[in-house]
Amino acid sequence: MAAECAPLPQAAPLPQDAPGNAVFVCRDLTYAYLDRFQALQGVSVDVLAGERLALLGANGCGKSTLLKVLDGLVYPTGGTFHAFGELVTEDNLEDEQFSMGFRSRVGFVFQNSDAQVFSPTVREEVAFGCLQMGMDRAQCAERVNDVLDMLGIADLGDRAPFQLSGGQKKRVAIASVLSMNPEVIIFDEPTAALDPRTQHWLVELMAELNAAGKTIIVATHDLAALEQMADRCIVFSEDHTIASTGTPAEVLDDRHLLSAVNLVHEHAHRHRKGQAVIEHSHLHPTAGGHHHP
Repeated sequence: MAAECAPLPQAAPLPQDAPGNAVFVCRDLTYAYLDRFQALQGVSVDVLAGERLALLGANGCGKSTLLKVLDGLVYPTGGTFHAFGELVTEDNLEDEQFSMGFRSRVGFVFQNSDAQVFSPTVREEVAFGCLQMGMDRAQCAERVNDVLDMLGIADLGDRAPFQLSGGQKKRVAIASVLSMNPEVIIFDEPTAALDPRTQHWLVELMAELNAAGKTIIVATHDLAALEQMADRCIVFSEDHTIASTGTPAEVLDDRHLLSAVNLVHEHAHRHRKGQAVIEHSHLHPTAGGHHHP
């Protein structure tokens, strides 16, 4: 069972307008890399327990930076971030008890699995987080076996992660997060660079995790899979602010919005073939007909 966040003195109380079932509450967040390159500008977001939330936007709009804030990897230069009812700051996360409680409840699957997977073997990789949280080795070994079986990679347990394919590495990265049994799982561009079969497997897995009670947050510009990955969307503009929110269907039907935030070509359109949503763009004739993103 996930550990509880240790309460610390709060410099900022939970906003009065925060929903009662919110796991994350962000108000007026700002962040700039090297204090020069703006990534977030006045961003306010609530993430509700048990929902599937997609962050949409063009490259560089700030969606991945927001994910890092939600995972405690970077700290906003302005505004407030509350997680599970507690204010999260750099000082708070330096407190060992608070940090262990927070990090046991939030898992992050990076876009590039090579940035996440580093242990000599798959089994050691999946066990790493559990052991860091103080779980005894017998319980940890049982947890690792269960997760490897669930993801269909038990046969990879003694392999070195660097020897694996991209799809296999992605499964190992996910296993290393699931072994912690977090309440919230964050995915950064989860379907990027994966073959179609692995993409389908991952989208189904995310749905299964959500059905089991996990809160899912995903940053993506994969519009074709959006309706399978999310129930609610937050759309970022290229000026690092929030342009709109809505259901996947509402966002996908708003062609002006998608064009304005640089997610589709201005002549792109959407139609259905059976249950699938097909996105493609009509480029200028000199560019050569259809473009399939």
